[in-house]
Amino acid sequence: MKVSGMRLPTYASSRALKLAPLVVAAFLAGCGAFGGGEEADPLESLTAREVFDRGEFELASDNTDKAAELFGEMERLYPYSELAPRALVMQAFSYHKARDYEKSRSAAQRYVDLYPASEDAAYAQYLLALSYYDQIDEIGRDQGLTFQALQALRQVIEKYPDSEWARSAMAKFDLAFDHLAAKEMEIGRYYLKNQHYTAAINRFRVVVEDFQTTSHTAEALFRLVEAYLSLGLTDEAQTAGAILGHNFQATDWYEDAFALLKGQGLSADAEGTGWLSTIYRRMIQGQWL
Repeated sequence: MKVSGMRLPTYASSRALKLAPLVVAAFLAGCGAFGGGEEADPLESLTAREVFDRGEFELASDNTDKAAELFGEMERLYPYSELAPRALVMQAFSYHKARDYEKSRSAAQRYVDLYPASEDAAYAQYLLALSYYDQIDEIGRDQGLTFQALQALRQVIEKYPDSEWARSAMAKFDLAFDHLAAKEMEIGRYYLKNQHYTAAINRFRVVVEDFQTTSHTAEALFRLVEAYLSLGLTDEAQTAGAILGHNFQATDWYEDAFALLKGQGLSADAEGTGWLSTIYRRMIQGQWL
């Protein structure tokens, strides 16, 4: 699953791109450490703007650890400067770019705690969520990070619904949600392959009941047809086929399920009174009682 896409807030990205050439020229002229053998001026002798600009210079040069250090110095040297809040969120961004997710999360959380009503609070909350989300790189990993990412992304969506970060968080929330369903499917397929049919059914049931909006629901219903037929539970198999036919009739999963059922003289019709019949009545017939 591709999880990239993190970027600077608009003010920071445009400023960094415009400022970088100017800052490079100024630093080469005025700071020997960037162009010669002399040491740079100690930070204590610089203004808040100069320290911040140095941080942006290092960030534009991909020296992310140094950038994070400089932005962090703003908090020590100029805690009451108007640039101090911006430096903190830029520190979180720098750490994230360096893939130091724990430090990025810590800086972002500190920003949200200190400046909850500021214009960059939504972005800081988004960075916090990304510190979990950008570590979701394969289905086989521990899904704890995925749950944490979902919770953090939900915070962005609920706290800052009108921000551009909320829109991005919604898209990533859907992907992370789909990722959890994919994990359930992976385990279910393993059980099915090894003829542990009841265990497989339990996994596919989770997908159908809890992840029905994901891209895995059609396959989960097909796998339920397979598993129930293997156990000789024809009512359940037919009902899974009925739901599949109603919602995903144009898919290969339905065609394969229909062929399986037909091969045993069965049809894709709702039968019995099991959990799938309840879903069928609610989803297809609109009967909730």
